[in-house]
Amino acid sequence: MVAENLGEATFRLSGFSVQRTGGGTASFVRKPALHRRFMGRFFEKTGRDYERFNYFGEWHSHPCYPARPSSVDVQQMQKIIEEPGQSAHFAVLLVVRLGLRGAVEASAFAFRRGHAPVEVQIICR
Repeated sequence: MVAENLGEATFRLSGFSVQRTGGGTASFVRKPALHRRFMGRFFEKTGRDYERFNYFGEWHSHPCYPARPSSVDVQQMQKIIEEPGQSAHFAVLLVVRLGLRGAVEASAFAFRRGHAPVEVQIICR
């Protein structure tokens, strides 16, 4: 996911990449090369204004499970944010699913180096 920094710890989701292979109903294997291409196009489109527009985090669906991060999700996000050379100060994980009657269910958690994940508020407008 990529987002615009609106200030005061507020971000607007600007876009996201979609990986159509590498997963099933119970697992997902991230393919970094696909996402790097997406990021390159995004930065070109936003004039490389890294202070305002930047990487925001990861997203995926849980079609058969609650829209909450699994223990594997938490481990993978911690690995991403702790990765040597990672310049992001934080990353957000958004987990979504279609619930009963087609309602969208979602949760979002922020990850920082050396800290436990924190659930963050989602506001849809």
